Amino acid sequence: MKDRPLIGINADYRAAAKGRTPHTSLHSGYYDCLLAAGAIPVVIPPLTKELDLLPILEHLDGVMMTGGDDLDPKKMGLGFHPSIQQMHERRENADRMLAKLVQDKQIPLLATGVGMQLVNVLNGGGLFQHLPEDLPKAIPHRDPQGGPHRHTVEMERGTRMEEIYGPGEIRVNSYHHQGIRKLAACFRTGALAPDGLIEAYEGIDPNWWVVGVQWHPENEGAISLDTQLIEAFVAAAAEGVRAMKPVSKPTLARVG
Repeated sequence: MKDRPLIGINADYRAAAKGRTPHTSLHSGYYDCLLAAGAIPVVIPPLTKELDLLPILEHLDGVMMTGGDDLDPKKMGLGFHPSIQQMHERRENADRMLAKLVQDKQIPLLATGVGMQLVNVLNGGGLFQHLPEDLPKAIPHRDPQGGPHRHTVEMERGTRMEEIYGPGEIRVNSYHHQGIRKLAACFRTGALAPDGLIEAYEGIDPNWWVVGVQWHPENEGAISLDTQLIEAFVAAAAEGVRAMKPVSKPTLARVG
């Protein structure tokens, strides 16, 4: 029996380009932070058939959905905005199927960046396409030059996020230009930015551990506060591992 939870991580897909063959990629921070928290990471390639993905999910104790480029606005009934850097269709199709199966099987899920946006959209939520235009009074949520950027978020009272971080606010890294416009009914707000933008949500179903965060706790500049969320996620996945372990029978001493 395994003692450490197996956590799947969805990978990005890059199509062929001049001087480059098609390939799959993954920021090393995702698997490094899981290893540091006591889990075994498993990279999930962008598979688009349930028949190929289901055998992998049968062995996983949790799934971490990663950040990346923007979702296809047409699939959300929206027009194209010039700020959008659209992810490859293969990855989005693979991510949509992965998220649906994870939810159906109630596998513990931590979704970051565009991963949290996708899971919200699949459950009936909506997105702001470009925060500087949709919320002109919003605080900056990314550095326009692409550099590191942090801002505060405040935990909502009585939530799992407050249990993880404690009451009050923390500083998180932020790289996004889109955000949650409408939160899906199956989630509740876990943390808010100072401008009121939802920065974290969590599931209301007690049978499914799910947290989505707009920031990136796997970031290479991670601080101790970032690791608390990863550790809480790994602990939730580990609960399933312990539940599968057989109860050891007591050893009876021989008499005589």
